[in-house]
Amino acid sequence: MGRSRAVRARGITKSFGEVVALDDVDLEVEAGQVHGLVGPNGAGKTTLLGLLLGLAVADRGRLEILGTQVGRTLAVPDGVAGFVDGPGLYPSLTARQNLTALARLRGHDSAGGVGEALEQVGLTDVADDRVRGFSLGMRQRLGLAAALLTRPRLLVIDEPANGLDPAGKRHVHRVITGLAADGAAVVMSSHRMDDLAALCPEVTILSTGRVVFSGPVSKLAAEVGDLDHRLRTSDPAAAREVAEGTPGLRIVRGPGDGADAGVLVVRGPVEALDDLVVRLVGAGVAVRGLAPVVPPLEAAFLALTGIGTEPGTGPGETEEDPR
Repeated sequence: MGRSRAVRARGITKSFGEVVALDDVDLEVEAGQVHGLVGPNGAGKTTLLGLLLGLAVADRGRLEILGTQVGRTLAVPDGVAGFVDGPGLYPSLTARQNLTALARLRGHDSAGGVGEALEQVGLTDVADDRVRGFSLGMRQRLGLAAALLTRPRLLVIDEPANGLDPAGKRHVHRVITGLAADGAAVVMSSHRMDDLAALCPEVTILSTGRVVFSGPVSKLAAEVGDLDHRLRTSDPAAAREVAEGTPGLRIVRGPGDGADAGVLVVRGPVEALDDLVVRLVGAGVAVRGLAPVVPPLEAAFLALTGIGTEPGTGPGETEEDPR
């Protein structure tokens, strides 16, 4: 039996004055799935997340959340939790007091639930510290803890890894994957392509309010075409000679100087890269590293959203951060 759909959106359109934030957007998210939502600034991500949380209503289209059709009022079914543009917190209260107050507002006056939520996000040691002294990453984790109080069936979160150190990132990843394993759906926006690749089997990419891709990450990465790869070997000169003789492969740059000393940048299909490695080993050249200049998911994102690249650097190497 297939999973039930937590979110089903068809033809969603939302405008603010003359600005069209969402233009005929479709979205499907199954229960037990972590679905990534990505796009440049102004693409409509925050607007779509707001619709899922009941913070706004669509002008046109049909939206079903947890099997219930959402109408023209600011409301969503029970079981939905999350935040956009950062969690709303009381800076003068401690982390524990913030969660306790929220639990009481929701009719869940349970100290055990508050303690469990703090432990899940790794904030037990600072539970009695005032939130005004929290870093951005700690606030994000506390916002996630607040969402966990309701044991959501749909979690909607905006940039959950924003400001996180590696330890905090592990806590957040563990919470998200645990919720999905228990059958909840998670919709998360992120500019961190590594987080999306690690957490999201499927993604939806928005650009100027329209969906330019929605589906499995594996399919997205395959659509970008040939990627530039950095090749580091024991003998750069010999490696260049081998690369020049490998069919379907071309040298983009190198060997370079400084940090890229001895590194070749090559471009070609996967089959040509595999052939290159075989030829290098046959020539007695040790391969110390072969990795894409830009991760496949990031390269596909840049290509699909129309963000330009510098000539000769391959997809994704831009002068400015696309966020």
